[in-house]
Amino acid sequence: METDRKEIKNGLKYKKNGWTYISIKGEPKERGYAYGFLVGKEFEEIQKTLQFLCMEEFGREWSFFVENSSRLFNKTIEKNFNEFYLEMEGMVEGYKDAGVETSIDEVIAWNNYFSLMGSWYPKEYASPGRNEGGGKDRCSAFICTGEYTEDGKIVSGHNNFSQFADGQYGCQVLDINPTNGGSRMLIQGFLGWIWSGTDFFVSSSGIFGTETTIGGFNGFENKDPLFCRIRNAMQYGKTLDDYVSMLLKENSGDYANSWLFGDFNTNEIMRLELGLNYYNVERKTNGYFIGCNVAFDDKLRNLECSNTGFNDIRRHNGSRKVRIPQLMEEYKGKINIETGKLIMSDHYDVYLKKDFPCSRTICSHYDNDPREFMSDPSRPLPYQPRGAIDGNLIDAKMGLKMSFCLKYGRSCDIPFDKEIFFKENPQWIRYEPYIKSRQNHEWTIFTITNNLSKEGSNKTFKNVYIKKNMDKNMNKKINKTLKNKK
Repeated sequence: METDRKEIKNGLKYKKNGWTYISIKGEPKERGYAYGFLVGKEFEEIQKTLQFLCMEEFGREWSFFVENSSRLFNKTIEKNFNEFYLEMEGMVEGYKDAGVETSIDEVIAWNNYFSLMGSWYPKEYASPGRNEGGGKDRCSAFICTGEYTEDGKIVSGHNNFSQFADGQYGCQVLDINPTNGGSRMLIQGFLGWIWSGTDFFVSSSGIFGTETTIGGFNGFENKDPLFCRIRNAMQYGKTLDDYVSMLLKENSGDYANSWLFGDFNTNEIMRLELGLNYYNVERKTNGYFIGCNVAFDDKLRNLECSNTGFNDIRRHNGSRKVRIPQLMEEYKGKINIETGKLIMSDHYDVYLKKDFPCSRTICSHYDNDPREFMSDPSRPLPYQPRGAIDGNLIDAKMGLKMSFCLKYGRSCDIPFDKEIFFKENPQWIRYEPYIKSRQNHEWTIFTITNNLSKEGSNKTFKNVYIKKNMDKNMNKKINKTLKNKK
């Protein structure tokens, strides 16, 4: 059931089964304005969380990262990706009219959050060995086709596992419909981002993409940021070759990933393992690829990564490297959306050889893991508030209709109750104000919206603010804005 539905010119928002759905259209600043206006309330909350996390985990103010992001990336983005820069400028205007103070610097920094925290900062400031020996590990994924699927067409599954404090904001479905060229995009990702970040998306060109991070990756050069390169590929890439060339162009090595792509037009799948100086491309029309936070390419894994856990089944990397292929073979010829749900909710621990929801399982539960078997004590700590946030699935039938199937919360249906968690794990109590409980939600199919009105509803536009009980001066500002936008 939809709730909190709002519509303005060029934009629509509603909430459903834990997800915040946003549909925007128009020229860059138009769609950016609608986006910023509609997610203003959520972004205000995100700002507070970022301030806490930056101090708690880095000893730096969020403003430190915003200032350095501006110095490093703004001119590059404005020059090389001007459309996206204008879109984010529009977001700033939308945020401000929603009563949220921000700047283009902060919007870019938030979109570049993973690269700043996981790539630039460790390279520039952190001591050796910090940040788990390199880039953080996030997500599990598979993509398969041919003999492995029920109908011989592409099927893919993914989950985002992150620390709960920031990962919980990967609760957005974003429909971007540009009027100035390129493909339409349906994206599952983070609130306030013009790309995905989790990553799970499909474009009207028939290309689908997802990824898992390459854990322990240590490379970074200040070139074009990843969030612009992948958004550019999503919007303007028409073939798998386009995606490779667009991601390689001015590659920074930031937020290094094993990208899993599928072309629903040709039924071909591809894995692009993208480091900095090394990358590897594999393609198939029959078979599967997996993502489990390790690089399968020997050069990339050995020369640009450290402490990878590649063959260590006590670690989540090595264990899932074993378990996901086991499930691919177990369900060979039967993989579809329903069996995909079983794969993404799997709790079999290959180290203990039993069902045990923990850090090593596909449906990840760090918060339930005492971590007593870890080979490296510098890795994530016992009972860390981290793990699977969601479940995501797509097949060719859905993809060609610009749809996918999502579940907010763990695929296994085990909820996260913050009250119980922090009572049992008081060592993490400082995080308590910034982490939300996640209850069970249904698997839900989302698609693009084609009935956005040209002008939107001014009545709805006003009601957003009436509900927020804003003062008379702000209401005057809103009325003036409405009048100018008619």
